[in-house]
Amino acid sequence: MTDTVSFGYEDVAPGEKTRRVGGVFSSVASSYDIMNDAMSGGMHRLWKDRFVRRVKPREGEQILDMAGGTGDIAFRLAKSGASITVADINPAMLEVGIERAQKRGFDGLVWTEANAETLTFPDRFFDAYTIAFGIRNVTDIPAALREAHRVLRRGGRFFCLEFSTTLWPGFADVYDAYSHHLVPKLGKLLANDEDSYRYLIESIRRFPDMESFKGMIAEAGFTQTKVEPLLGGLVAIHSGWKI
Repeated sequence: MTDTVSFGYEDVAPGEKTRRVGGVFSSVASSYDIMNDAMSGGMHRLWKDRFVRRVKPREGEQILDMAGGTGDIAFRLAKSGASITVADINPAMLEVGIERAQKRGFDGLVWTEANAETLTFPDRFFDAYTIAFGIRNVTDIPAALREAHRVLRRGGRFFCLEFSTTLWPGFADVYDAYSHHLVPKLGKLLANDEDSYRYLIESIRRFPDMESFKGMIAEAGFTQTKVEPLLGGLVAIHSGWKI
């Protein structure tokens, strides 16, 4: 791991990034889903539906949903009858998810505070590992990918949904202007937190492009790695298998 890592457009010490990211998500936890709707025009719901269809959860499977604190992915996965463990480093996000689960009647989910880089689960424990819009906030992404590989059984599958860089001519410029200028203002209006949403946008810009991240997944030990671009790569579904 390098001496510095990106926190938005800043380069900071690894421990500083972990601390600051924790502050961001503690700040936005209660308004996170409202802001997702505002930032994506509600499209994040469609992306998450498609993501879970790609995972193909099955009854009786053990699935780890990492960085899944608010439960959005876990609720979708749980409908299959799979056993879902929701892990998140941020207790405020977990509190939001647990409250939502109680209201929706999802009683069988397991909720645990965990760091993606240093999981305490045993080797070869899960059938699938999912992470949606969380990997770019991890301080040491290669370490998190290695941990994902470690906790998966042979034949286990890894799926990641994350913002990336759209390759559509013209659309990239429009989205860039929208995200940099309007999203922080929406954060101020809806969550009274402009700085946190400015970071979230900047973190997308600093995240590796689709092919680079696909290579990182392969370096962690996964095979048959694939990437499925959505909106030309504005969002991407990455996947791999442990054999």
